[in-house]
Formats: sequence, structure tokens, C-alpha cells
Amino acid sequence: MSTSFYDLECQDKKGEIFKFDQLRGKVVLIVNVASKCGFTPQYKELEELYKKYQDKGLVVLGFPCNQFGKQEPGSDEQITEFCQLNYGVTFPIMKKIDVNGNNADPVYNYLKSQKAGLLGFKGIKWNFEKFLVDFNGNVVQRFSSLTKPSSLDQEIQSLLSK
Repeated sequence: MSTSFYDLECQDKKGEIFKFDQLRGKVVLIVNVASKCGFTPQYKELEELYKKYQDKGLVVLGFPCNQFGKQEPGSDEQITEFCQLNYGVTFPIMKKIDVNGNNADPVYNYLKSQKAGLLGFKGIKWNFEKFLVDFNGNVVQRFSSLTKPSSLDQEIQSLLSK
């Protein structure tokens, strides 16, 4: 397991390596996403946060996952197209991954090890759980699917102003 947020890497939607080292000095919001979920409209608020704070150092990363109700059945290309057409998403959408189980992506193993959920639960419960990482690579908050991205505005603004 990686010892630092900046040691992590994943694959982008084209299968190319995305190194987290390039996120140094940024505030990062990581979300496991799905196209056919009741929370899918959160894409809109995620994009609004990204556009509002991108120039100040916010990066939003979406990680499609099909582990919850099979609500992300599409290919990486279909997922990207859906996000752009329906929600105007411009933030990076990564390659589809597992977030729980034996095949869980190392990014999610790291995030879960840094910040447990409700009652100490380590696993991801559903689509659109969110992890907020400060500009030093510390996982500072974890939010449930029920937390609307717009409600994170003040917290993001506070981290960006430090």
C-alpha cells in the first residue's frame, strides 16, 4: 500500500497512467461515480464546484464504479460521453474501477485506510461517496452519498485559503 497520497497513481479513461504527484499543492475531491444512480445528478454540483474553484487549486476526480446495483454498466468511453452530454463534466473521469473487495483500486484502499466512514466502517457504502484531500495530501474529510457537493463549498473554500 502507498504510504503517501502523492505516491498513488491510477489509469485515466484512456488507460494512461495518472500520477497523483501532479496534485501536489492542490485540494482534491475524489468521488466514486455512476451514471444510473439516484445520486447521478450530483455530477452537476461537482462540475459547478470544479468550475468555481479550479483556478484556485481544486481538482475533482471521478472514479466510475459498477459495484453498487450495477449502476455504471457502460464502457469508459460511454461514461465520459454521458457525463459530458448530460452534465457538461470537464473534470477528469478516470478508468472504471472497483472500490471494495479483493480487486479494489489502490487509490481507494489508501483513501479508506486514511478516513473511515460512519461508525468506523472502512468500505464504500454506495455511489458518490466523497473524500476531500488538502493541499498537503492529507485526507481530511469523508462524506456519504447523501452529502450534496454544494454543501462542501465552504469547506473547500477554507482549505483553498490556507
